[in-house]
Amino acid sequence: MKITQIRNATLIIEYNGTKFLIDPWLGPKDYMPGFEPAINSQIRQPRVELPCDIKTITEVDAVIVTHVHPDHWDDYAKEAIKKDKPIFVQSENDKNFMLANGFNNVTILDKSGTLYNGIKLYKTKGQHGKREIVEDLCKQVNMPYEAMGVVFTGEKEKTLYLAGDTIWCNEVEEALKTYQPEVIIVNACAATLLNGEKIIMGIEDVNQVIKQSPKSTVIASHMDTVSHLSVTRTNLKDFAKKNNLTNLIIPDDGETVDLK
Repeated sequence: MKITQIRNATLIIEYNGTKFLIDPWLGPKDYMPGFEPAINSQIRQPRVELPCDIKTITEVDAVIVTHVHPDHWDDYAKEAIKKDKPIFVQSENDKNFMLANGFNNVTILDKSGTLYNGIKLYKTKGQHGKREIVEDLCKQVNMPYEAMGVVFTGEKEKTLYLAGDTIWCNEVEEALKTYQPEVIIVNACAATLLNGEKIIMGIEDVNQVIKQSPKSTVIASHMDTVSHLSVTRTNLKDFAKKNNLTNLIIPDDGETVDLK
């Protein structure tokens, strides 16, 4: 298994001989405004450029889109990815979105497992911010709330859990207990709304994951890119060093983590 951090939640996961592109946000630095309901909306995003060219990023076997928020999928991805490329999504809504964008090989992942190239992909749930607060806010701005996680299993590989856009919550705890993943990817910049609610993990959330799965390798993604971040790689590295968290990896953009 190899995991390459591209930028934000965009990753390339090489698993059991298959290369997956996760949440392709491929636009250039500063091309879109910050999100109005969130902090730092005056800062344009992405805050940084891609670490390599789009053609290299999109030369993959399949694409997984955890949800269709504009920092996980954009028009640059729409134009760069071949229309017959296998794309895995969380819901009928997201499938229809992809079909409307011209893609013709779209599959909804199932919580009981979807088989692809000898790999079983399991859809998991989370909370993209506290459900009782953030779900209604999403409805007010006509933006879907749900965002899935994905568990990967294969005969020759360690079990991988991509938590996706979620805070620490009962659904994440349940996924950790159910699948016992040896490798966990968390989105960890503590993106924050104007009301102070975090909509993805921050330092304490990551710490909860490590406490629940102390023998697992935890990789922090979704760092240093969106306008509404409130935790940086430096913050997380300082916390890891202070608490001797040797199983927490915080890759830079363009860096590959090789998990043999």
